[in-house]
Amino acid sequence: MVVVGTQWGDEGKGKVVDWLTDHAQGVVRFQGGHNAGHTLVINGRKTALQLIPSGVMRPGVACYIGNGVVIDPVHLLSEIERLEAIGVEVRSRLFISESCPLILPFHVEVDRAREALRESNGTGKIGTTGKGIGPAYEDKVARRALRIQDLKHPERFAQRLRDLLALHNHALGGYLGSQELEFQPIYDQAMRVAAQLSPMFADVGYALHLSHQRGDRLLFEGAQGTLLDIDHGTYPFVTSSNCVAGNAAAGAGVGPQMLHYRLGITKAYTTRVGSGPFPTELPIDAPGTVGYHLSTVGQERGTVTGRARRCGWLDAAALKRSMIINGISGLCITKLDVLDGLQEVKVCTGYRLDGQLIDILPLDADDIDRCEPVYETFSGWTESTAGLTQWAELPIKARQYLERVQEMIGVPIDMVSTGPDRDHTIVLRHPFQH
Repeated sequence: MVVVGTQWGDEGKGKVVDWLTDHAQGVVRFQGGHNAGHTLVINGRKTALQLIPSGVMRPGVACYIGNGVVIDPVHLLSEIERLEAIGVEVRSRLFISESCPLILPFHVEVDRAREALRESNGTGKIGTTGKGIGPAYEDKVARRALRIQDLKHPERFAQRLRDLLALHNHALGGYLGSQELEFQPIYDQAMRVAAQLSPMFADVGYALHLSHQRGDRLLFEGAQGTLLDIDHGTYPFVTSSNCVAGNAAAGAGVGPQMLHYRLGITKAYTTRVGSGPFPTELPIDAPGTVGYHLSTVGQERGTVTGRARRCGWLDAAALKRSMIINGISGLCITKLDVLDGLQEVKVCTGYRLDGQLIDILPLDADDIDRCEPVYETFSGWTESTAGLTQWAELPIKARQYLERVQEMIGVPIDMVSTGPDRDHTIVLRHPFQH
């Protein structure tokens, strides 16, 4: 099965994947890099993951990083060491595809310098995390990337590194007006890290094939969210990879027959980090307002960057687009408890654009920016939903809200998350029992 975000990321995928891996033998990351951030809360202890699949927090679960992921090897080793420091065993059950492109220091410098140039030119920042993700994917598509497999061959790695560094130094020292980088420190660091990571290098696609043949349950874990997809998101304010469910096959090296169930993760409201259009956005700075409530009660800050997330009402018209693109089988609504105590709750059912009423998110970012949301309003609830584990325990008005959302988007709600801990979950239909 595949778990994907259906909004602009930060939907709570990590917690859901962690909960589902109690029933799985393997978890697979298939796209993105360490610009993704999954925060898990287990027995009250918070753990932030960026590259390593969320299944790592379940003993005995195999964790795979597929070829569609771009890897900063220094960061990956650091993340492994952080997990080991809290008693999580990683190295014997982490498998890293040898086809993963590498993120190297010059990718980070190029990423940051471009954002600074956009800002100084007044063209507006994209809102990247500045971690080199985009430039690394560019090298992949241009067929010049250094990959995990190159780390096994020091001489080959050195020659290709010199060529790639020369190219990026030309851009850094010229057009971008930034400082050029030296070869030796990059090479030496890469070789030191490779010595520790190499036991985990693997033919991940074949390993997953064998696991599937054994009858293992595999869970494919997406990063970011559908509306940040490089092809289907609010371009150009998107990430640099395909975040949709269909990419799980290509990004892991398996056939699409493994993707039998697609679980979409959706907050009970909407958030976004970085720049780009956001039709239902509310101001978050004024105490006493709904936006402030969502931001503070929901603790809406980015796992990776720490940036405050923009907040707004749930956008069902945007969700319709996500349901179609991913072929979502069932939905998990997260952070329902954040809406507790609001006098009224709204859902965007469509937009007015150029005098016309439309019921699905447009494809053009400029058009989205001009959309005026049309809302349906619900009475709020004063009872707490935090930590509830049974549908019947939910306040009647909360149930009515969820049932109406389900009607709007035409996809069943299979799970509801009522808090950050793995046990704060209501299950209506278990995804692994379809």
